[in-house]
Amino acid sequence: MFQRTRTLAIFLVGSACGHGIHFISDPGVYGPNLEVAHAYYGQWPTGIAVSSTGRMFSCYPGGLDPANTYNGSNNVFTVGELTSLTSETAYPTLEMNHPPGGAINYTTTPPTAANYQNYLIGVQSVVIDSRDRLWILDTGRVLAQNGELLHATYGGPKLVGIDLTTNLIFKTIVFPPDVAYPDTYLNDVRFDLRSNQSASAGEGFAYITDSSASGHNAIIIVDLCSGESWRHLGLTRAVRGESQFLPFVWGQPGYYTEAGKPYTSLPLGSDGIALSAGGETLYWCPLASRYLYSAPTARLRAKGPASELLAQQSVVNHGQKGVSDGLETDSNDMIYVGNTEGNAINVFNPSNGTTLTFVRDPRINWVDTMSVAADGYLYFTVNQLNFGPSTYPGTDRRVRPFALFKVKLPNGGSKAC
Repeated sequence: MFQRTRTLAIFLVGSACGHGIHFISDPGVYGPNLEVAHAYYGQWPTGIAVSSTGRMFSCYPGGLDPANTYNGSNNVFTVGELTSLTSETAYPTLEMNHPPGGAINYTTTPPTAANYQNYLIGVQSVVIDSRDRLWILDTGRVLAQNGELLHATYGGPKLVGIDLTTNLIFKTIVFPPDVAYPDTYLNDVRFDLRSNQSASAGEGFAYITDSSASGHNAIIIVDLCSGESWRHLGLTRAVRGESQFLPFVWGQPGYYTEAGKPYTSLPLGSDGIALSAGGETLYWCPLASRYLYSAPTARLRAKGPASELLAQQSVVNHGQKGVSDGLETDSNDMIYVGNTEGNAINVFNPSNGTTLTFVRDPRINWVDTMSVAADGYLYFTVNQLNFGPSTYPGTDRRVRPFALFKVKLPNGGSKAC
């Protein structure tokens, strides 16, 4: 299925002591060559989105790194456009990235994240849809300097659409408190803009993962025409992390900590998300899990009295695929999944149920977000999240620059329509 551009070899190494004994050694590489698309020397990134004309956008969530939180005087931003190999600039404007007084509201007790609808607070994901528009997913949550993840308030959690031809906002959808709870963490989003979705007047739907560490995990569905949103699969096993889950990346354990609290196993739920090429199936994975799940999008869009039961009964477990943050789909309906423990990206083939290694390289650690572009490349950020202060031993061991790599897709794969 895949054409290798690098030969998988078994290397032989001699022992110390000079006895001439040889053992096989892990070659560490597999698949197509990695190409460097960007190096982040400044703020710590998560998301990546690539337009049809090659414009690239990233986000820098204050909800995962307090250095990304705007405090009213620092010069950080939560969404940026990549303007050269090593530089970024605030997008769509610096003003929109700087809510008045900062991203933290100190007038509440305890402090909460700011709730401006017309400003960006803490963006976790940026995605280019099939009409080449940029969507910004704002969690409405940020970390205080002591590492405490502050609750969101109405107006902060939102979905913002930007027309890339004018760089102007064309739509803002604010999530109500019964969809985006104060401890919800809006993680990633995918869009289905098919014209046959008559219930949305042809504007389509968005699907969002709630990865909250507090256990309020779910899939959130958004009607892009009316702005209405709702939750499905809340608190079911398919969206929740596994008990006592512990990943190992580069041999280091991924225990989780927050604001000086005791270490615990990784608690995060539904995180990575991908839509099948035809839009009929939604795939997702909890971060604290090695399993890939899916459900028919028709079941998730439904809102009738039995819709939650039917949605739960429609979930399919596709087995283990490695520890993944982001997921992505190409035009061949292949589902690309991170494999952080293997320094790799794997690929799930829905037609035969197999998960195979796509690319592997020692420079890969935490594969955060992936974006398939119209140029036939898979772009992905490698951001060392596993070495950040939220993991054991609680110190920041990240080393700049953080990476944006790209690899050529197999079999003529490109961005799905």
